[in-house]
Formats: sequence, structure tokens, C-alpha cells
Amino acid sequence: MLTVIILVFVIGYFFITLEHLVKINKTATALLTGVLCWSLFIVSNSDPHSISEKLAEHIGEIAGIIFFLMGAMTIVELIDAHDGFEVIISAISTNNKKKLIWIICIFSFFLSAILDNLTTTIVMVTLLRKLIADKKDRMLFVGMVVIAANAGGAWSPIGDVTTTMLWIGGQITTMNIIQNLILPSFICLIAPLTVVSFMLKGKADKPTTTDKKTKPLASPKDRNIIFFSGLGILLCVPIFKTITHLPPFMGMLLGLGLVWIISEFIHKDKDQADKDNYSVLHALQKIDMPSVLFFLGILISISALQSTGQLAQFASMMNEKIGNLNLIVLSIGLLSAIVDNVPLVAASMGMYDLQTYPTDHYFWQFLAYCAGTGGSTLIIGSAAGVSAMGLEKIDFFWYLKKISWLALIGYLAGAVVYMLFS
Repeated sequence: MLTVIILVFVIGYFFITLEHLVKINKTATALLTGVLCWSLFIVSNSDPHSISEKLAEHIGEIAGIIFFLMGAMTIVELIDAHDGFEVIISAISTNNKKKLIWIICIFSFFLSAILDNLTTTIVMVTLLRKLIADKKDRMLFVGMVVIAANAGGAWSPIGDVTTTMLWIGGQITTMNIIQNLILPSFICLIAPLTVVSFMLKGKADKPTTTDKKTKPLASPKDRNIIFFSGLGILLCVPIFKTITHLPPFMGMLLGLGLVWIISEFIHKDKDQADKDNYSVLHALQKIDMPSVLFFLGILISISALQSTGQLAQFASMMNEKIGNLNLIVLSIGLLSAIVDNVPLVAASMGMYDLQTYPTDHYFWQFLAYCAGTGGSTLIIGSAAGVSAMGLEKIDFFWYLKKISWLALIGYLAGAVVYMLFS
């Protein structure tokens, strides 16, 4: 039966990676795969009660990640509803391509650490549409934003879902991951950014038309209050965890409650119709629930393989066949360009325990870097890349030709820096 469970997982993963060809949403496939794996596991076991207890333990850990993501997404959507990101757009004045790509990428790098790589990519693609009219130039900028956002998310506990998973799971701590990964992650961006800046000449023309707003603009005062309070709350989540030792999702839920109260207070005198456009309830309707459910399905699937002992066996095989810890982690990072980095990190957490590699071990920090940045080498290898692909209609092979080699340069350069300085 264990072979059947593995086969179900592999088939499910096959359909997930070929979502655009098979025309089946990857979220549906992930949920089906997760439930089938656990169903096969429990019916083949003589003690179903113990299997249910194992599932309950895993669900407790998974729920923390899901609640964290939902809280963060809601706060970001609330900022967007108040046009808070116009603060960023208004701060950029240059149209020189070389200067612009450095500003955009450096900003994306640090914004991704505060928000997350997916949200940052969406924000920056929206910004680039208002700054660059030429489609080819804009696609190159967007490709570099994917690299910058993934690099920026790797060194922050809230910047990338995989780093968040390791942080929530106790494999890494906030200050150590920042201190040890900020330089390699920065090199991961600077190396390809330096190369691509020599490829750009001239000035970028702005579009002559802009999209019309479907709702009234928020007042500058309301916009600034929500923008700065929302970002401040997101920044304080790691601090809350450090002080209280509560799980990170508790800090995120506290922050959501606070920004909800702030939003209600500043709009209390408005008409109900206007108030609804800026409410948390409206933001909740806009969060990307399919992505949240996808993570749920994937994590449930991985937990089934972990409970059956398959992940531990796979770890032993990798240790025997590869042996070198650096090569193992580098391989995982590059594999994340083909297979989603969320299940890869979830699998790694199941394969390697904290007794063998304790909190803040070299292995976990290198894994956070590689899993966070390796996906940039293919456009389907990260949530940031997939979102950019959808928003700008970027072709897979165009990205492979124009961006992948730049991402690989950055990935390897950052990895070398980490290995040398750790």
C-alpha cells in the first residue's frame, strides 16, 4: 500500500506541474491528492485511531501556516484597497532604464522581505505598467523583479512561504536567518542585475493612458494611515513571536485585528457604500484563496509521506548517493524550479529532524536560501514567477532564454558567498 500512496502522490504532482496543459486547477489536484494519500494510509493500517491522531498533529502545524498566510494576505489587500502602494509609485521619477532597473530591483528586494515575494511581484508589475510602455522592456524588468522578489524573500521569516514554514517549524530563528542570508541573497540579485544593466540603453517611455478607477480614491490621510500601520504591523510579527514565544500566526491575527479596528475607525463617518470598498470584509473577498488551499493540499500530502516514513528513507538515500550536504541542498534548490518549493521544503522538514540538524543549523539556513532563490531559474519555479507569467503573459521559453541564465548566475553566486562566510 505504501507503493500505491507514493504512486498517487507522483501522479498528483504530475498533474500539478502540467496544470496549463491538462486544464485542471492545481488546487483541486493538491486537495484530492492529500485526501487520497491519507485515506489509503488509514485503510491499510490496523490501528486507524493512531493514524487519526497523527493527522490531527499535522493539521495543527499546517493550520498555523494557513492562518498566517490568510492574515498577511488580508492586510496587504486592505493596503491595496486604500491605494497605499501609490506611495511607492509616486516616489519613482527617473525614466533612465539603467537607473530604473536598479531602483525597481533594490526596492523589490527589500519590499519582498517586508511583505512576501508573491505580493511584491504583483505590486511591482502593476507599477511597471505605469512606468514602461514597451512590452519587451517591461517583460525584462518583470523577469528581474521575479529574481529580486525571490532573493528578498529568502532572508526574511515573512518574505517567502518556505522561509516562513522553516521559521514556524522551529528550524530557523529571525535574527540568525537575517544575519546569515541577507548578504548571499543580496549577491543573488546584484550579480544578474549588474549583467543586465549593461544590456539596457536609453529611456523608458511611460504609457499614454492609465486605467480608470472603479471606486473613489482614498484620501491621502486614510491611505497613509493604512499603508504605514499595515507595514508596521507586518514588521512587528517576528518581534511579537520573539517576546511572547507564541506561534507566528498569533501575531499575524493580532495585527489583522488591529488594522481592522484602525480601518473601521477612520471610515466610521462614511456612507455604507463607500465604507464597504475599504473594509476588511471586502479585502477578505479578494485574497487568493485558491493559493491558500493549494498550500493546504500540498502540506497534507507531504504529511502523509512523512507519517509513512517515506521521507526519512528518501533522505537516507540522498545522503548515501550524494553525501555532500552542500550538493544536497543545492540540488533541492534547483529542483524547486521544476517542482514547487513549498512541498520540497515541507518534504525536507520531514526528512531531516531537529535532533540531527538543530535550530539555526547551517543546513536549514542554506535550505532557506536555495529553496527561496532556486525557483527563479524557471518562471514556473516560484509563486512570484507564476504570478508574473499570468499578469504579463510571459512565455515559458522567452523566460528560459532571457532570464533563466541570469537567475542561475545569481543563485550560484549567492550560494558560493553563503558557503564561504558560514
